[in-house]
Amino acid sequence: MAQITRERRDAIKVMVVDDHPMWRDAVARDLSESGFEVVATAGDGDQAVRRARAAAPDVLVLDLNLPGKPGVQVCKEVVAADPGIRVLVLSASGEHADVLEAVKSGATGYLLKSASTEELQDAVRRTAAGDPVFTPGLAGLVLGEYRRLASEPATAPDAESPRAPRLTERETEVLRLVAKGLSYKQIAERLVISHRTVQNHVQNTLGKLQLHNRVELVRYAIERGLDDA
Repeated sequence: MAQITRERRDAIKVMVVDDHPMWRDAVARDLSESGFEVVATAGDGDQAVRRARAAAPDVLVLDLNLPGKPGVQVCKEVVAADPGIRVLVLSASGEHADVLEAVKSGATGYLLKSASTEELQDAVRRTAAGDPVFTPGLAGLVLGEYRRLASEPATAPDAESPRAPRLTERETEVLRLVAKGLSYKQIAERLVISHRTVQNHVQNTLGKLQLHNRVELVRYAIERGLDDA
């Protein structure tokens, strides 16, 4: 009993949002049977925001096409209220505009509904760990958008400040690898440090730079040429 309790306590908490009841219930059931703790579900945008704030999941599995409030708005509000919540979009749309809008809204990953159950489970685990997860073919698109954004006038809070935040040598090293598109796991292997240490460095860097998510962090790094260093 103690072992079961401990496993449940350590399980990744997931919330599933989709307006189709059968699909939503099937995804929630599959994740629950795979060892995830499904703490809430929702069928529309307003309900999703309320329940996400109350349930505080580790990962929000979110459809974009929702009644009441679109998925991208749900993503913005949920991440703004609790930056610790990771958002994995699970959508039928592979349109580039939808992918980029979701990422700009704070989504950590984007998976098509054609993905297998095993791919979804792996995506949820990686999203919970802070890694960007994208259906094959979409990762390059997102990195390309990071670079396009970096070519535009900077709007980072410290852009005009004469006293830029001072990063440690290791934080700068991690930031450089994030800008190159490496996952946290790949960065950990490259630097021979733990996955959690990489996460800590990223969170510390976000705090120092007054940035809110990976999109803003990568833009900051590319603007300063760290991806080419």
